[in-house]
Amino acid sequence: MIQSRAAVCHSANQPMTMETVEVEGPKSGEVLIEIKATGVCHTDAVIFWGINANSPLPAILGHEGAGVVVEVGPDVETVRPGDHVVPLYGAECGTCRQCRSGRTNICWSTRKTRDLGVLLDGTARFRLNGQPIHHFMGTSTFSRYTVVPEVAVARIRSDLPLAQACLLGCGVTTGVGAAMHDVRPGDTVAVFGLGGVGVNIVQGARAAGAARIIGIDPNPMKRDLAARFGATDLIDPVPLGPRLVAAIIDMTDGGVDVSFESSGELGVMRQAFECTCVGWGTCVLLGVEPDGAEIGVRPVMVRYGRTLKGSYFGGVKGRSQLGRYADMLAAGTITVDGLVSHTLPIDAVNEAFELMRTGQSSRAVLLHA
Repeated sequence: MIQSRAAVCHSANQPMTMETVEVEGPKSGEVLIEIKATGVCHTDAVIFWGINANSPLPAILGHEGAGVVVEVGPDVETVRPGDHVVPLYGAECGTCRQCRSGRTNICWSTRKTRDLGVLLDGTARFRLNGQPIHHFMGTSTFSRYTVVPEVAVARIRSDLPLAQACLLGCGVTTGVGAAMHDVRPGDTVAVFGLGGVGVNIVQGARAAGAARIIGIDPNPMKRDLAARFGATDLIDPVPLGPRLVAAIIDMTDGGVDVSFESSGELGVMRQAFECTCVGWGTCVLLGVEPDGAEIGVRPVMVRYGRTLKGSYFGGVKGRSQLGRYADMLAAGTITVDGLVSHTLPIDAVNEAFELMRTGQSSRAVLLHA
């Protein structure tokens, strides 16, 4: 056992508490990582704020982190102590049906136990006062030390600052990857929601060669940031209200080629779908919705050639493909400059979520001392 300073979420809508937890060492096929930096993402917030109750509590949240391997368990072959790594909320085992298919980046090998807040053997590695504490998304990067299955660890180049590399764990890769997967050169693109993922969709669309990128968000700070990342048109949806879809269709000669939704709001998801063009328009959903939510669409919208789809981690296979995104970041092809609005110590975790809630941050990064 080692001791680790961690932010523990005991129950929804209650402040996290900073605790010293015990972390059991890695078992077979597991990796012990010292997390150096972790981003604060809306996916953490929907659990913390009680919007989505699918993750058991108490738990150590955080899924957008980067750190250094401290110890590996038996049978671990792809990483070793000293490696710089990003823990992955989406594994890549290489052997399950999904991995073998070549059609998806979604690996099912860890999903059942991950969603129960435990590792593959059905137990947790965290304890507080002798009681187990749940893992979150298999990563729990709000703890200085965390244990992750080897199949959910991506090794990255060591010259990339970990305070930047942590954003590859979710926001940057999810946004850039989704855009590069679906945007063709010359496309007109709409991005609904310009937070940490949305802004990265913008820069991914720019890198993919989009001719026009329309950013939609009621927050002027986020619209300004999107402009710096490559948005060509900016829309405040509030004054337009129900006329938003018609306005986008009018300004794009019948609708956009690809739209992306990253707000998690059902009404916005429908707007994103309805503003796509007839014949080939594609709407990609990335936002995390409230627990049990459903979205309804008119069948004729689909019958006329539109596609409604989702994207998980930007379609990127973490272990085999994340290194490409680290290289792009190091080369300046994509950037996090200006994306991180606040860098805070882990003890300020509750402040970071309040900054998100009030729209004052684009992305906060927490540093483990």
